[in-house]
Amino acid sequence: MRILLSNDDGYFAPGLAALAEALAPLGQVTVVAPERDRSGASNSLTLDRPLRLRTAANGFYFVNGTPTDCVHLAVTGMLEELPDIVVSGINAGSNMGDDTLYSGTVAAATEGYLLGVPSIAMSLSSHQGKHFETAGRVARELVERFARQPFGKPVLLNVNVPDIPWEQLKGQRVTRLGRRHKAEPVVRQTTPRGEIVYWVGAAGPAADAADGTDFYAVEQGYVSITPLQIDLTHAAQIGAVNSWLAG
Repeated sequence: MRILLSNDDGYFAPGLAALAEALAPLGQVTVVAPERDRSGASNSLTLDRPLRLRTAANGFYFVNGTPTDCVHLAVTGMLEELPDIVVSGINAGSNMGDDTLYSGTVAAATEGYLLGVPSIAMSLSSHQGKHFETAGRVARELVERFARQPFGKPVLLNVNVPDIPWEQLKGQRVTRLGRRHKAEPVVRQTTPRGEIVYWVGAAGPAADAADGTDFYAVEQGYVSITPLQIDLTHAAQIGAVNSWLAG
C-alpha cells in the first residue's frame, strides 16, 4: 500500500511523527509536509514563486509552501505512482465545524481527494497533544479498513479524536459538521516601535453541538468521522436568486 502523509503543523511536528510510526507497518509511507507551521492556510496554492523540496534527517520531505502545495507537488510531480491514500495530520487541536474551512490539515486531505485519491484528515481534540498515539491507532485502523474495503470512488473523511488514552475511547460515530459562534474580536497591540498590530482572535464556542455533530461526539468521548464534499453550491437558493434577478 502506498501512503502519502502531510500536515499543516510542519515536518517537525510530533503528530506527524506519530502518524508515520503508526502507518509504517501498512506499506510504503512517504511524508511531504510544510517546512514551517502553516496552520490556517486553508486550500491556498503558492503561485508567485517556485517550490523547493528538501529532505530532513529522518527521511521526511519538506516544502517551502502550504499543505495543499505539498500534496499537489507529491501527487502531480514527485511520486512515480499515485498513492493509494492520503492521510493528513495528526493535527494538534481539533478541526470541527467551521474550522474545516480554514484548516490546513483538512486542506491537505482535500487536495488528495480532488486529485482522485481517498483522503483522511486526522486531528487530536486538544492542543496539549497528550495522546497522539490514540489518534495514530485510529488512523491505522481506518487505513486498514480502506485496504480491506475500498470505496468505489474517492472519499474525504474528517476525523477528530478525543485526547484521551485508547482504552477510554467509547467508539466511533459518523457525524455531521457542527457550527461555531463567530470568532472572538481581533486583539489590538502596540509594538515597541509604536506600531499598531492585530492578532486574529480565537475561534468562538460551539453554537450547534447537538447530538449527531462532530462537537458532540468528541465531547462524549467518541471518535468523530465526518464525510466531506467540495460542492459549495447553495442549491436551495438557485430559484430565489433567479427570481431576484428577474424582478
